[in-house]
Amino acid sequence: MGNMIKKASLIALLPLFTAAATAATDAETSMESGSSSHLKSFLMSVSMIGLSEIGDKTFLIAALMAMRHKRLLVFSAAATSLAIMTILSGVVGHSAVAFLSERYTAFFAGILFLVFGYKLTMEGLEMSKDAGVEEEMAEVEEEIAIKDMNQDMDDVEKGGDTAYDKQLKNASIGKKIVHRIRELASFMFSPVWVQIFLMVFLGELGDRSQISIIAMATDSDYWYVIAGAVIGHAICSGLAVVGGKLLATRISIRTITLASSLLFFIFALMYIYQAFTTQD
Repeated sequence: MGNMIKKASLIALLPLFTAAATAATDAETSMESGSSSHLKSFLMSVSMIGLSEIGDKTFLIAALMAMRHKRLLVFSAAATSLAIMTILSGVVGHSAVAFLSERYTAFFAGILFLVFGYKLTMEGLEMSKDAGVEEEMAEVEEEIAIKDMNQDMDDVEKGGDTAYDKQLKNASIGKKIVHRIRELASFMFSPVWVQIFLMVFLGELGDRSQISIIAMATDSDYWYVIAGAVIGHAICSGLAVVGGKLLATRISIRTITLASSLLFFIFALMYIYQAFTTQD
């Protein structure tokens, strides 16, 4: 049974490796072709998200919440949250082109991917072959339990919120904004949907994949980068809610980490090459 799951896991990841290889080939053979450039950006984005998100914190949040709530509810909340984060990241990344030339943005993106590739290589080599996600999964489970406890306390305090209002007044601006967003969304969606949405959104904020999308969106094909990332996140969210916990425990995190580092090195070379061949 374990071997079958491992084989299924590898089969599920095979398109992601294929996408990375295809993107690299497209970059070498037809850098000037418009349609090929769009496809390259799209495939790079899908493959980067696919390898970065499997076993990641947001992946585990969706996997664990799907064990307690309806899968469609969890999927819609996680996928929507990640899509919004991706679009915002893409717009932020593309706006950098207004301040820097395409050559410089491509060069900086290449350096960023080199740093990520190096860090992932070091992390992967330091991991044991049997390294799993048990520690991070326990951390996510604890976070979900705390969120549930806070939700219960909020429900109890709904009648007279004097203490809670005083606490909110002394809270940071960030917490106030999150609270207001949560209140607004609660009118449109269920509390569970809002909880999953916010947990995934905050879990993805500042993540390596988000920063990578910002870097990749500096290219002229930024809408294809955004589309690829949204689809990549949707695929990962789907895998998470269907059988994410089992999948995360069966896949070698060391293998995923080293494969991600290789992918980042490929991206780094492609962007640095683009920086030196782009005509301003």
